[in-house]
Amino acid sequence: MTARGSRRFELLEKNIRRLTGRAIADFDMIRDGDVIMACMSGGADSYTMLDTLRYLQTVAPVKFEIIAVNLDQKQPGFPEHILPQYFERIGVPYRIVEEDTYSIVKEKIAPGKTTCSLCSRLRRGILYRVAKELGATKIALGHHRDDILHTFMLNMFYGGKIKTMPPKLIADDGENVVIRPLAYVREPDIKKYAAAMEFPIIPCNLCGSQPNLQRQAMREMLNQWEKTNPLWIKSMFTAMANITPSHMLDRSLFDFTRFTAGAGKEAHGDTLFDRDDKLDQGQSVINLV
Repeated sequence: MTARGSRRFELLEKNIRRLTGRAIADFDMIRDGDVIMACMSGGADSYTMLDTLRYLQTVAPVKFEIIAVNLDQKQPGFPEHILPQYFERIGVPYRIVEEDTYSIVKEKIAPGKTTCSLCSRLRRGILYRVAKELGATKIALGHHRDDILHTFMLNMFYGGKIKTMPPKLIADDGENVVIRPLAYVREPDIKKYAAAMEFPIIPCNLCGSQPNLQRQAMREMLNQWEKTNPLWIKSMFTAMANITPSHMLDRSLFDFTRFTAGAGKEAHGDTLFDRDDKLDQGQSVINLV
């Protein structure tokens, strides 16, 4: 276990802060004067995000505000005192929003079925509304690198799309901007950090729904790949930021009907099919993470 105050903890904390700062800079997530609504579920991800954003608040060249928001969805057994006590202890402005989405989900979804999809849609709509009420310019979510990879694989295997969670996007309502500051941070590092910081974690299984088996399958597969060769996961994550539309099949991104062969053009397209020994050696991976 990584002990707080140890050299190992210092390196872990520094790495999380560095990667978070890089993601914020790479995707222009936060600007001077922003009001960041940090969505807090009570899980390790959201605690780590809030803690890291509060640190960056003290060192960043831009000034921004943070408001922590928790949506109490009235799941049975939800310890509603934990987050308010934590927010007051660390001195962060906060708002607790009480909406009984649990009853709605239980009414609409058959027993034993996964409720996460409907629950997420209801939660998303409420958070968008609250962001407007608070005057928040950005909505920060705690999704990390592994969440992005799992979503990428889910869309590819089950949705027939090359798509994932972007680090920054315009929300479905067309008005709110959603950011994911932990986009470059590994889930195992977040768990180690949360344990060392002794965050008061709230379990995510209070609703009693079945787990998302497809997402769990992606998690197990990628975990096995990471054990076999960690470079595979790094390369996959890097690939999402290095897309060549002319070498894919999406006709909306590249017009395959408009180009013609011509003399004197620099050769670059078909070299993709040449053997590259560097790929065999794993030396072409760009170390984003």
